Amino acid sequence: MRKFITSLSFFFLIVNLAAYPLFAQENPEKQDIKKDKVFKNTVRFNLTNPIIFGDRAMIFGYERVLGQRQSFSINIGRATLPKLSVFDINSNNPSVQLKKGSTEKGINVSVDYRFYLNKVNRYPAPRGVYIAPYYSYNHFERENTWTLNTDAFQGDVITDFKLNIHTVGCELGYQFVLWKRLALDFILIGPGIANYSLKTNVSTTLDADSQAELFQKINDALANKIPGYSFVINDQEYKKSGRAKTTSFGFRYMIHLGFRF
Repeated sequence: MRKFITSLSFFFLIVNLAAYPLFAQENPEKQDIKKDKVFKNTVRFNLTNPIIFGDRAMIFGYERVLGQRQSFSINIGRATLPKLSVFDINSNNPSVQLKKGSTEKGINVSVDYRFYLNKVNRYPAPRGVYIAPYYSYNHFERENTWTLNTDAFQGDVITDFKLNIHTVGCELGYQFVLWKRLALDFILIGPGIANYSLKTNVSTTLDADSQAELFQKINDALANKIPGYSFVINDQEYKKSGRAKTTSFGFRYMIHLGFRF
């Protein structure tokens, strides 16, 4: 949580430094002009991902207004899987134990093209209700060390886990504008079609039973941490080979905090 607070503070510091020249030049003769100034750019920070996936998930975005009722936005940043609890995993199955420590990396990239509804909204973009087609890509990768104590194998095994998700869909949202420069963007619902690709490589050769037991342990841990995981991943296919691919329902929802300029 400390890293999240530090990153958020750094974000607001950059915002304040960027805004300072604009406010410093203000004088009484230009106040009336500035009241009508149009801010077409918004930089923002994703508040939802750190809450769900942990403070290491840091995603920033940019929205550009195009005309009175449309805009384009892009988001990019670090994506991470939720932390696996060593205590919960190790207490349930003594033959498969997760060691402390892991290495991981991930990325999130998403784009959308927004249409702010003319008949519903009193103000022009980027304020009010909008609908938007979107594309989202998530890549997660994690390396863990497991200790196996089965009849066929005793020792440490390193697994390299990879999950790729491509999602295309349509979203409904609402963006608030406060004090002209602060933006709160809520993507309320974003159904779509998603392609999931899951793969786990094992560093050493295991017999089929030991491998299936290890894959089941990983699968159960992910199902407890990732919302909707068990509905889209074929766990039987994954437990046999450490691989699974499927196309299924996807979704998107999030909250952004932004600064307009």
